[in-house]
Formats: sequence, structure tokens, C-alpha cells
Amino acid sequence: MAERSRFTRETAVERRGDGRYGGQLGPEWCAPILPQGGIVTAVALRAMEAELDAPEQRLRSVTTVFAAQVRPGPVEIDVTVLRRGRSMSQLSATVRSPGETAGHTSIAVFGGPRDGFAFTDIAPPPVPPPEECPSFRDPPPAGFERKYRFSWWDQVEGRAAIGHPPWETWVPATSDRASWCRFDDPPLVDGGRLDPLALVSLCDTMPGAVSEKIGPGVRPWLPPSADLTVHLLGAAGPGWLLSHNRARWAGDGYASVEMSVWDRDNGLVAYATQMMFFSFFT
Repeated sequence: MAERSRFTRETAVERRGDGRYGGQLGPEWCAPILPQGGIVTAVALRAMEAELDAPEQRLRSVTTVFAAQVRPGPVEIDVTVLRRGRSMSQLSATVRSPGETAGHTSIAVFGGPRDGFAFTDIAPPPVPPPEECPSFRDPPPAGFERKYRFSWWDQVEGRAAIGHPPWETWVPATSDRASWCRFDDPPLVDGGRLDPLALVSLCDTMPGAVSEKIGPGVRPWLPPSADLTVHLLGAAGPGWLLSHNRARWAGDGYASVEMSVWDRDNGLVAYATQMMFFSFFT
């Protein structure tokens, strides 16, 4: 049996009873201190997939509310089948740290193919290929010190296609931002397709659009998530994916952001929205 990818191992669950599962979250996928919300959502989805046990019904959408922190270490997952249908099913799951009453609660829709119309009414932005874009892993200029580190980016390489790095000075004009992304150890399913749960985690990387719009020189801030919604639209390959995101609005200490994810061969593969809030520190 082939060795499982790092992402697959991180999001693995084991059944502990009817609707009850357990998992283990490590520090390698944090953003920056706690496990990335997209990773925790993937753990919830892994448990929902196991409880549904209907591989013919693919994940179509998921919405997660981040009610309480989920810490690195063991986690408990409670799954409820809201409705089990012949072609479409709905489930909910809550991932929490042991002893906690709240955590990350997700509601997901799984469904098989149906008769209907087909179109894509947006297009990816024109950007250079990933080979011509600077990597997030390139060393910053001398004298620049990163305020915090996201270990999640140690597992996924990003290359900036649209937008400014934090050490540059620019006059803010738009929140438009795009990056090429690729898992170092891509989790594959169905003969070479990227695990859709990896796409869910990839979508939880939207705050850069806020940084692009507010510009440099502001007081340090972190972008905790209030919620995350991801629509899975198509099959993605294991190579470079283009994530294009915007921040449409900010106010009252919150920001509304969105992202579309493109595969160079398969077109639009995911669309996500998120409400985040601002946390400031000295």
C-alpha cells in the first residue's frame, strides 16, 4: 500500500461509536498558532464521508462556523446525518478539543451527478505562469522581520501572481490578489485527482486581499475566521492551482472576502466566501 500524503495523515479520523470519531492535529498545519480552519474543516468532512459511506455522492459544499478554538493535539468529532438521500445527502459535524463544549461546526452537502445546465460565467485573471512568479519561500529583503509564521505554508508552496509583498510600499487601490499554490505532497484520489478536502483547506487563505487593500504601515493584525463556505465545482489536478481573491467589504471590525480557484486544465474548481474579523496585537 502506498504511503499516505501528509495532508491525508493529518486529516485522518477513526470511528469510536455511532456518529463519533477521533483525530489528531499536529503543529505543522497552523495559521499561525492554531490549526488552520480549513484543515479542521477537512477533518470534519473526513468524518462525514465515513459516516455517510456513499462514495458515489461527492462533496458539493460545506459551511463552517468557528465557534471556539480547536487546539493542536487530539480532537473529537460528532457527526449527524441530517438526511440521507438516493442522490443527495446533508450532514453536520462538530470538531472540538477534548473537554470543550464548542469547536468548529460544519454543515455539508454531498451529491451525485444530476441532469442540468453547464457554464462558467467568470474567467481567471491574466497572470504570469508560476515559474515566473516569486515564491513565498524566497528570503525577504535584509532588515525585514516577519511578525508571525504560518506553518501551513511549509506544506504548500505559494507564488505571488498579483499583489504586493509586505515589505514593499504601495498606494492601496484594490484588494485584487492572486497566487499560484501547490501542495508539496499532494493528496490524490481517483487516479490522480487532488483530494477535494485539500481544496477546502486551500480556500482558507483569503486575508491577503485585505492586506492589499489597506496597504502597508498599519498596526499588526491577525485575521481569525468567523465562518468559511466552500463550493466544490470540479476536479483539480495535483499541480499548480491559481487562487484569485478579493475583499469586497470591511467594517465594524469584520471583512467579507471571496476566492475562486482555477486549474489550468480543468477550469474553475472551487469558489469560497468567508467572514473574518480583526485581532490586533502589539
